[in-house]
Amino acid sequence: MLGILHALGIFVCDLLKSRRRLQTENLFLRHQLNVALRRAPPRLRLHGSDRALLVWMTGICPGLLDLARVVKPETIQRWHRAGFKAFWRWKSQKRAGRPRVDHDLRDLIRLMSRENPLWGAPRIHGELLMLGFDVAQSTVSKYMERCHRPPSQSWTTFLRNDADAIAAIDMCVVPTARLSACLPFWCWATVGDNCCGSR
Repeated sequence: MLGILHALGIFVCDLLKSRRRLQTENLFLRHQLNVALRRAPPRLRLHGSDRALLVWMTGICPGLLDLARVVKPETIQRWHRAGFKAFWRWKSQKRAGRPRVDHDLRDLIRLMSRENPLWGAPRIHGELLMLGFDVAQSTVSKYMERCHRPPSQSWTTFLRNDADAIAAIDMCVVPTARLSACLPFWCWATVGDNCCGSR
């Protein structure tokens, strides 16, 4: 960070110097750099602030890439791309996808679906809206508790429980003289008012 502030201070001071003086300083510094690079190790270790300064300066003036001596121009461009990716990854990670559903709300949805097995997602969604919870119906459907058995009796249970009455109604019909159907007297107790003999 101090390197960046130092470079900015030098840049501001250079704005006040004459063009000829700047060219002379530039030539003098470039010669010193060439001398230093002759004795430098094959790979220099740069700090993060050094990399940021090089990326920032080449971003302002792309022509400086041709003057790079400490690192290759491709390396500076790679640092720039990596910083760009990291910035957008950081910026987009906070708002990715839907907002998370609170744990208490999930428990409430499961409790309502367990206590009221005949309620579907639209009914529970409406009840939650009346309670002041702003949640989508698809979210309610996602967190509902699934019951493996149907909430009401199945057709098999219905037929098993009412087989006698169904057989009496459908198969034991006695036609009368007026050509109207009437059930025999032994099924009156089962059917009740539907039999014509009870009229």
